[in-house]
Amino acid sequence: MMADTGCSSGPNTLSVVSEAINVIDEACRSLQCKVPEFGVFLNDLPGNDFNTLFKFLPSFYKWVAEEKGSNFGPCFVSGTPRSFHERVFPCNFLHFVFSGYALHWLSQVDSTTGTQI
Repeated sequence: MMADTGCSSGPNTLSVVSEAINVIDEACRSLQCKVPEFGVFLNDLPGNDFNTLFKFLPSFYKWVAEEKGSNFGPCFVSGTPRSFHERVFPCNFLHFVFSGYALHWLSQVDSTTGTQI
């Protein structure tokens, strides 16, 4: 399970996901273990245009099928609209979290504790 916090509304976030899939696939091949199923959660504020991002999913799924083949574990992508200043996912749920765009928002005050993040 992986998440992009503050995902863009374009294909950039799927580029990072593609790279993560490549790295995990190579590691599994070298360790001779089965590639896991992938769950990808695209997180941003509710006002983000997730529909624009989701329009890129058919080409992403096509890339996975062509690049990795039919024996590759499936990849599930979903949107998670919520501020990452709040708790977004259950404990021990994610294996990898990245933020390609939203790091500058970490300067904002945490609304749950009133402290600087």
